[in-house]
Amino acid sequence: MLINHAALDARSHRSPAARDLMGRGYTVLRDAVPASLIGAIAEDLGPRYEATPFCEGGFYGTRTKRFGRLLIRSPHMGDLVMNSAVLELAEIVLGNWCDRIQLNLAQAIELHPGALAQFPHRDQNMWQGALGEVEYLVNVMWPLTPFTEENGATIIWPGSHGVEALVEESKETPIVAEAQPGDAIVFLGSTLHGAGGNRSGSVRRGIIVSYCLGWLKPYENQWLAYPPEIARTFAPDLAALAGYAQHRPNLGNFEGQCPSVLFNGYPADPIAAVDALRPDQQALLADYVAGQRPEGEGERGALAA
Repeated sequence: MLINHAALDARSHRSPAARDLMGRGYTVLRDAVPASLIGAIAEDLGPRYEATPFCEGGFYGTRTKRFGRLLIRSPHMGDLVMNSAVLELAEIVLGNWCDRIQLNLAQAIELHPGALAQFPHRDQNMWQGALGEVEYLVNVMWPLTPFTEENGATIIWPGSHGVEALVEESKETPIVAEAQPGDAIVFLGSTLHGAGGNRSGSVRRGIIVSYCLGWLKPYENQWLAYPPEIARTFAPDLAALAGYAQHRPNLGNFEGQCPSVLFNGYPADPIAAVDALRPDQQALLADYVAGQRPEGEGERGALAA
């Protein structure tokens, strides 16, 4: 999933969804996927919802259930995670700050009646990096049941993103992101948000999928969630998104190689480390090596010393 930054910058000026996302901090993609896909995922996750205990702690919510590792819990989750419209938005937002994006988490959430409104927060605060310019994260909330004001639909503060994240209190009035199964609620990691309180008599179920800069430590440890014997069954692009690809230069390697080498099992013999550089770095390296090479001496002889 290497990113053509120039193409993404150009597309961002033509996409109403991208303009909304960058301008307001959120957008809602109506009918982003067929409701039948959401229905199939909801059915697959049903038993796990029932078996999962309530969370502990005021932030997660004691009337809320959460569980992750969704790529192994439904064979349909890969289609949701790899949704092209969502990935394009994620790459527009994040692509100028990394070589490739990565999956941050795929988590199921269930709000039960009586759940209190969640503490308003910004997910970028997980990393404590420089704020106001760099975006670290793009969140996508996928409703499995209708999201309404009564049952605790996500509350979003428009315009609270970017440099406004440095302001103590948001200037804008929050909105309730009501949505239906098949819709996608997309918001930035710098956008102030939180789950609403569930005042209804039924549960509210949804899935949060998020994407972050490829050089960050993700919320969900992808290599533990999807070890090589599982990730090897994923489509190549999905496996790369889940961490089985290096972020150039050389970040996230196994013995100096792409971690996807483990799809064939742990090597029985030592393996050679292999450069994984960006094109600009490769060009600089080539010039540097050429400048050190004695006239008439081959590259192998120059590098051997």
